[in-house]
Amino acid sequence: MSRYALVNLLDLDDSVAGRLDGLEGRFGRSKLESRDLGISHWRYAPNLQVPGGHRHREQEEAYIVVAGSGRILIDDDVIELRQWDVVRLAPETVRAFAAGPDGMELIAIGGPKPEGGDGEQVPVSWPD
Repeated sequence: MSRYALVNLLDLDDSVAGRLDGLEGRFGRSKLESRDLGISHWRYAPNLQVPGGHRHREQEEAYIVVAGSGRILIDDDVIELRQWDVVRLAPETVRAFAAGPDGMELIAIGGPKPEGGDGEQVPVSWPD
């Protein structure tokens, strides 16, 4: 591992292209050569509500809203998000996101990633 690494997240490939119209995701962990930190950039189109969520077995995460606004579904609770809000989630907590009328951009930060990953996709039900 080198002494440092510099990456512009917007220079990375959109790793989720084609999975859901209006969603972009760029992952920096490998490009940063990081052993313990996962850093990713997420961009949600205006009013995009992601129909599924995820959780982890071991990895704690935090999300920082860097632009726009929206909502996060945390298990069965819906929380409003605005620019510069930070949400920390325990691994087992199910989470999903919905963007507001101006869209939303998040930076996600994750802890050490177990070999093979530990994320699990989970269906969610957004309240009306």
